[in-house]
This record gives sequence, C-alpha cells and structure tokens, in this order.
Amino acid sequence: MSTPLSTTTPAASRGALGRMLARFLPSGRTTVIGVPFLWLALFFALPFVLVFKISFADQAMSIPPYSSLAEMKDGMVHLSLQLGHYVFLLQDSLYIATYISSLKMAAVSTFFCLLIGYPIAYYIARSNPATRNILMMAVMLPFWTSFLIRVYAWIGILKDDGLLNHALIAIGLIHSPLRLYHSDAGVYIGMVYSYLPFMVMPLYAHLVKMDLTLLEAAYDLGAKPWVAFTRITLPLSKNGIIAGSLLVFIPAVGEYVIPELLGGADTLMIGRVMWDEFFNNMDWPMASAVTVAMVGLLLVPMAVFQYYQVKELEESK
Repeated sequence: MSTPLSTTTPAASRGALGRMLARFLPSGRTTVIGVPFLWLALFFALPFVLVFKISFADQAMSIPPYSSLAEMKDGMVHLSLQLGHYVFLLQDSLYIATYISSLKMAAVSTFFCLLIGYPIAYYIARSNPATRNILMMAVMLPFWTSFLIRVYAWIGILKDDGLLNHALIAIGLIHSPLRLYHSDAGVYIGMVYSYLPFMVMPLYAHLVKMDLTLLEAAYDLGAKPWVAFTRITLPLSKNGIIAGSLLVFIPAVGEYVIPELLGGADTLMIGRVMWDEFFNNMDWPMASAVTVAMVGLLLVPMAVFQYYQVKELEESK
C-alpha cells in the first residue's frame, strides 16, 4: 500500500514566506521612523560632513577649488589639516562683527514677530471655530506665493518713492521720504513679515488648546484681565512662545535673500558673507569654516528647541 505524499497549500507557503521576510525586513514602525532619519542623513548630515571637511582644506586654483586633505607620498598617507580659517574667524574683527550683527538682527526680528504674532494668535484662538479656519488661512496665504516674489514686492513698498512713503506723506505724518530701502530697517521689516507666520502657528496651537475654565475661575476670584493673562494665559503658552521664537530665530540668523535685496552695503549678515566667499572670492574653505561656525552658534537654540519639543510630547500623553 503506497503512502500519499504530503502537500503544502498555497496559503501555507505564503505564510511561511511572510514569516521568513519578517525576520530580515524592518518592521512598520522602524520604517516610519527610519525614513525621516534617512532624509536627514542624506540631505543634512552628509552635506554638512562634506562642508566640515572642506573647511580644513586650502584654497587652490583647481576644480574643485580646494586642496585634498590626504595625499599618498612615498607609500605613506599624509594628512594635512588647515586650522588657519578658524583662527582667522576668531581674530578678524569683520567676521566677529558679522556674527554679532546676524545674532542681533535675528533676535530683534524674533522679538517683533512675538510682539505682533502673539495678539494675532490670541485673537484667532478666541474666535469661533468657523472664523478660526478663515483667519488661519489668511495667515498661511503668503506661503502660496514664492518667497522671492514676496521679498521683491517689498522693494516697491519701501523705496523712497514707494507706496509706504507716498501714503505717509499723503496723510501728513512725514514731509520727506523715510530711508527704508537699502537699510537695516528694511531688513527688519522684510524679516518680520516673512517669518511672522512661523510665530503665529505654534502660538495658536497652544492657545487654542487652553482650558478657558481657568480664566473663568480667576475672574470669579476677582482677578483683573491683565492679571489673569500674566498668571494663567502667558505661562500656559510658554512652550508655544519658545517654539515660535526658535522657528523664527534659527533661519533668520543665516538669512541671505532679505538682506541682499532690502539691505544696504553695510548690512552685515552671515548669509551674505558665505555667498561672497563661495561665489565671488571662490574661497570654499573659508566659506565652509564660516558655515561650520554658524551651525555651531545655532546648536544651542536647536538643542533648546528639541528639548521643549520632547517635553511638549511628554506632556500631551
């Protein structure tokens, strides 16, 4: 009597194949987390490593315009690191003044964004739900237009014969045009306008989730509106203030387009210095050193931003 051969169903085969692939392929959670990290590694970490490497090279009349760090001579690898660019950054008064000016302009722009953005976010958060959507759409509407076009538009507004000066003269507030174009004031106006939505959105996200019964209890206990604001609303929106301020401050430090189009020749910003070193002077090692130093300056606010982001996620759980 013959014994029948054992057979495997297609479903069982597919199940065995799936289990085998599951051992070697990453899980869904790992894939979801890994994709952003891969993006950051390819488009941030790797380019920064290359810039960091170039900062230790020498300028050379070649393509690319910098020397190699490692050379093979007599069967040995010779490593040559040029630290002079970083020493020059610390000794040259122009670069020091540029870093200080960039930090100052970013800080002032952040302050005015907070001063203007907080009332806007507060008003939107306290509006009825139907109006909120319309107002938030108005805040995000500028992003539908090219950033470069929006900055160019400010040239026509801020020029000596521009719309703003004509309007101020027409209503009698001034008698001669204000010097706004090609000045630091024009840069401040352009930066506040461009980065204001980055301040409003995180502030709104915190204010709209606030428990309004806390304010009602404060009013019942006899608190004045400004006391309730300073002791309840303002502390509860602290994380939003920090997040919005860092979202404005970090990119504002390295801004190039706004100072180039609206600023004058004496407007010192790191972004303009990097552009000049890279493309006008063709000194890639010096430009790379300027870039690395700027990133080093921004590590502290970036670390603060990450800390409060993690803290906010923990508090929301």
